[in-house]
Amino acid sequence: MNNTRFSTALHIMTILGSKPEEWHTSDWLAGSINVNPVVVRKEISVLREAGLVESKKGKEGGTRLGKNIDQITIAEIYNAVKKSEVLGKKNQHPNPQCEVGKVINQHLDLLFSETDEVVLNFLKEKSLKNFIEQFK
Repeated sequence: MNNTRFSTALHIMTILGSKPEEWHTSDWLAGSINVNPVVVRKEISVLREAGLVESKKGKEGGTRLGKNIDQITIAEIYNAVKKSEVLGKKNQHPNPQCEVGKVINQHLDLLFSETDEVVLNFLKEKSLKNFIEQFK
């Protein structure tokens, strides 16, 4: 994953998990991450769809964790924002006349899925709670 979606989502979740009883606005979260609040709202939307956060509108609104901090793994956060394989994208139109080109994507599919599995298994062992404890 060669973008900042995962790090942004993990930053959001770390703040929310540090004070799970508080509601945090997207503007406040964006200030901590130093990004536009629209970026934060986009990731909050994805995290909400995954059941990791809850939001409420209005003057007293904001976002907070949707699950107990002990129940959230880093793998869940990763899965919520993951849009492509860890190793990136494949060339969708390799030369079908080439000995390698005609079968490369079949072999890349296996390599990419195996790599994703290794990453997910590693992240499943990491809890949000343990990650947050590094900041205390």
